[in-house]
Amino acid sequence: MSLSKGMQSVAAATLSAAMLIAMAACGTSDNAGNASASADSGSSSNSSTKGFDTSSIKKDDAIAALLPDSVAGDGTLTVGTDTSYAPAEFLAEDGKTPVGFDVDLSKALAAVFGLKEKTVSSTFDSIIPSVGSKYDIGISSFTVTKERLDAVDFVTYFKAGSTWVTKKGNPDKVDTANLCGVKVAVQTGTTQEEEINAANDQCKADGKPEIDIQSSKLQTDVTTAVASGKASIFYADSPVAGYAIEQTGDTLAALGDDTGVTPEAVAIKKGDSATAEAVQKAIQKLMDDGTYKKILDTWGVSSGAVDKAEINPAVSE
Repeated sequence: MSLSKGMQSVAAATLSAAMLIAMAACGTSDNAGNASASADSGSSSNSSTKGFDTSSIKKDDAIAALLPDSVAGDGTLTVGTDTSYAPAEFLAEDGKTPVGFDVDLSKALAAVFGLKEKTVSSTFDSIIPSVGSKYDIGISSFTVTKERLDAVDFVTYFKAGSTWVTKKGNPDKVDTANLCGVKVAVQTGTTQEEEINAANDQCKADGKPEIDIQSSKLQTDVTTAVASGKASIFYADSPVAGYAIEQTGDTLAALGDDTGVTPEAVAIKKGDSATAEAVQKAIQKLMDDGTYKKILDTWGVSSGAVDKAEINPAVSE
């Protein structure tokens, strides 16, 4: 996913205040004027998005020593993330503070390394190409795929499936087994977009109407497209879809069961084995001492927990 990411007007009645605030804050890009923030523990402006307090996490000297100077030399762990992908990574009510379980994990990793943490808001599809140059690591709900493994190394920390979401009651009577001719919203650069593109190729091969694919840089725009009736259905990572449904009250609902549960991982510069090992050991430490589960519990996503952090796991074709 996700979880990247100007704004389209939408009737206030269709969305909760929390979602409207998130949308208003998501005009981020990877250009010079993009929104970025250094997020210290508990820096969110509102308790509802305060997240997990990482201030008690102590530096692990042995793990910190594994990090190369290229990462640790400036005293800061700089993390690229797409802050339109709640609850994994999004902007708090102040419109500038990154929050979410991925952000809390970034802070926890930085604490284990004895570094300050800086989350930089970026477009989802720009993060991987910038890991190792603009960002030390990327943490943005990256599903592990063979294509991405060609570009970066990965350390796993979560698992998630994909969920279809329509307006409550599925008023357009969408059948996910036959999306030809359907207006489908999806976030640019995600594995869900790849699946929709493949389905569209099949529609064309079968001589059926093409899928009206509405690809947006911002997941919030994807959600809004369905909530406002611009699209009939969207497809996203399960935690993101679940959070969107919750935040829009009675407007949206999941359609069918989750599909394709796969690992999500931290992106690291390809070939940087030292950083990969340090990140793997740091995440495993957080898993073993219970901090990791507390972070996930804080955001209500513990169903995606894994008990082992792996470097470059095997993935299917």
